[in-house]
Amino acid sequence: MRKTMIISGTLILLLAGYILLFTGPYRPAEAVSPGITDMHCHVAGIGAGGSGCFVSAELRENWRFGIYLKSFGVSEKELSEKGDMLLPDRVSEMAGKSRFVSKVVLLALDGVVGADGELDAARTKIYVPNEFAAAAAARHANLLFGASVNPYRKDALKRLVWAKDHGAVLVKWIPSIMDIDPSDAKLVPFYKKLAALRLPLLTHAGQERAFPGSRDEFCDPAKLDLPLSLGVTVIAAHIGAKGRYGGERSSDRLARLMLKYPNLYSDISSLTQVNKFGYLKEALTRPEFSGRLVYGSDFPYLNTVLVSPWYYSLTLKPWRLLKAIRAENVWDKDVLLKQELGTPPEIFKRSGEIIGR
Repeated sequence: MRKTMIISGTLILLLAGYILLFTGPYRPAEAVSPGITDMHCHVAGIGAGGSGCFVSAELRENWRFGIYLKSFGVSEKELSEKGDMLLPDRVSEMAGKSRFVSKVVLLALDGVVGADGELDAARTKIYVPNEFAAAAAARHANLLFGASVNPYRKDALKRLVWAKDHGAVLVKWIPSIMDIDPSDAKLVPFYKKLAALRLPLLTHAGQERAFPGSRDEFCDPAKLDLPLSLGVTVIAAHIGAKGRYGGERSSDRLARLMLKYPNLYSDISSLTQVNKFGYLKEALTRPEFSGRLVYGSDFPYLNTVLVSPWYYSLTLKPWRLLKAIRAENVWDKDVLLKQELGTPPEIFKRSGEIIGR
């Protein structure tokens, strides 16, 4: 009898705690239609099969590297034997099984450029050539080519034209690891060419901790004023989540820019990660971000322990939580979790509209 009373009392306390702590979704959930474009999907490689990719020795020895490979469902031995193209092949295969996501923008990533205008491999943490990403996109109907050009390259403008001619739908930067200062006046010709080619710039904003030794000062959203003033469509990733600049939260600085520039957008990639808890709510409820958000997944990070519907057990009712938990496909899990948290259908739709302009 005493044991039964203890169990009953414990259950009552747990239920009471759940009721008291339950917050509910950020907005009412709305139905989402198929045909979504994920505009933020990373890939890399070790140079196998003549890909031209490389990962620095520092990163390959880091514990993150094994998690990265596991998220693609490959081993380093497999890559060595079959070549780096195995990674985009896996992306295409996984995305192809999604109910909701029909296109994925596969991102190249340029490296650090030296004073001579050439790639400085010794200072580059990760390098994914445009040729590799373009070839992967040409190989799979559900992959789109996301180019990356460091504007300090001596032939940067020529590389932009090449990317556009080969089907690029945007240009990707991570300024903190590419040593790019977006506010540098020397980049004006590059920005004018981006605008002329109608290539959006998807750039990391806010603190970056996926790579050791990142120069976070280059990811201050305020530094995007220059390209925006020149008419470049800018997508500042992750609403500038995390980090502070000039005593202000990064996302506050980005929100202020939203009021000034109609050509500024942000994506909701990575905002369900456990280390960014609360940022999706901010994105969906702040008036400054209304009409300016697009969908991205930040694959492969969504396929790691950083992201799980279980982290939202006090935000979603159990039957709604189960919709995301039961999804077998990693992209469907991401879409359903964000949908149930209140992401409206127009955000999922807007990604394809922006890169299709």
